[in-house]
Amino acid sequence: MENNNNNMDTVLQKAEVLIEALPYIQRFNRKIIVVKYGGSAMSNEELQKNVIKDVTLLKLVGFKPIIVHGGGKEISRWVGKVGKEAQFVNGLRVTDAETMEIAEMVLGRVGKHLVSMVQELGVKAVGISGKDGGLLTVKKKYSGGQDIGYVGEITEVNPKVLYDLLEKDFLPIVAPVGLDENFDTYNINADDAACAIAKAVGAEKLAFLTDIEGLYKDINDKSSFISRLTAGQAEELINAGFIGGGMLPKLSNCTSAIRNGVKRVHILDGRIPHCLLLEIFTNKGIGTAIIEDNDAPAMGL
Repeated sequence: MENNNNNMDTVLQKAEVLIEALPYIQRFNRKIIVVKYGGSAMSNEELQKNVIKDVTLLKLVGFKPIIVHGGGKEISRWVGKVGKEAQFVNGLRVTDAETMEIAEMVLGRVGKHLVSMVQELGVKAVGISGKDGGLLTVKKKYSGGQDIGYVGEITEVNPKVLYDLLEKDFLPIVAPVGLDENFDTYNINADDAACAIAKAVGAEKLAFLTDIEGLYKDINDKSSFISRLTAGQAEELINAGFIGGGMLPKLSNCTSAIRNGVKRVHILDGRIPHCLLLEIFTNKGIGTAIIEDNDAPAMGL
């Protein structure tokens, strides 16, 4: 009898989870969500499957997800295979013509692998790069005045190809490569690409899957974790010098997205299985959410 009770408790818990998710599913039905996917969650096959399951589920319950993927570790691996050493300046990959060729091939391969995983779960996906349909136009990006090769800074986004794919019920998977006005190919930071695309399509949400739990006021003090803050509060933290390292450009991207029409940005630990579902469909959430200044910080949704 006790076993039956335990089974019933488990079933009821599952039902409660589904009921908790209902208002979120209703609120975000037919809304666009951009997911920037990279880091450890991409290099671990089990986590990769979890992320793809999450995004596929979002699609099946009525969201319109777009994945923007990186591939940094994989690019470095292939650069090493041809006897070159990966070089970085201020976190940006120095990209000569040969490295650009490798990066484009690797990113194409990564994108098509993600397409296969999505389609295996019964959802139609299309892998494109920022070159397709004139999606991402760039100019040469300099790092502190230094020429770092074929690294692009986005000057224009033409989201028509994305709208067309979404309208035909495809899940777009975007590689961060673009063309300049001379039609030369450039590598783009995947965070920048995700942010620019989210702004251009007026995404309801932009989610960054990262290798940290979220945002800390002091990275060395685990009790200083911030689960929710407004764009204005984020800018205050940046200006006060609390945010450093790789989180600084990411947080700047987040606030820029909010200032340009994206309703909410999430920084999530991609190493946690199903982090995307936990953040979007539960009252508590697990990462850091950056919200509009006029949005009540205590809001559950």
